[in-house]
Amino acid sequence: MLTLMEIINALLQNDILIVGLISWFAAQVIKTVIYAAVNRELRFERLMGDGGMPSAHSATVTSVALSAGFTAGWASPVFAVAAILAIVVMHDAMGVRRETGKQAQVINSMMLTFEQLGAPDIPVEVKLKELVGHSPLQVFFGMLLGVVVSLIYFLA
Repeated sequence: MLTLMEIINALLQNDILIVGLISWFAAQVIKTVIYAAVNRELRFERLMGDGGMPSAHSATVTSVALSAGFTAGWASPVFAVAAILAIVVMHDAMGVRRETGKQAQVINSMMLTFEQLGAPDIPVEVKLKELVGHSPLQVFFGMLLGVVVSLIYFLA
């Protein structure tokens, strides 16, 4: 049985995990900076938030797939699974999750209208999260970020 230190050591040597985490973190930082520049306000919750430019989901799964290719081989089952998973996640981010965000905007607008018409106050917790999905451009730049991080990690 492995000790806690052996497990931590193994995790710190896992290139696929490390590159995935670096890509996710880079995307979240870039997303926060872009949000601050566009909206003229710094919101630290964007560091953990969904939606926005670039897609952290796309950056993460792209870098995990490429890392699997670099470490396990481009013909390996590990790369195949990671690549298919990346495609599914990116498609979902542009599809179902994006539509969910659009629906949340409409529902939140309806709730505001009801409130303005005299309905009782609606608790803040009821407001739906609108930033959950991504545009194709956000997914593309997330994917590009994942490619760049992977190439720098493995080829630099």
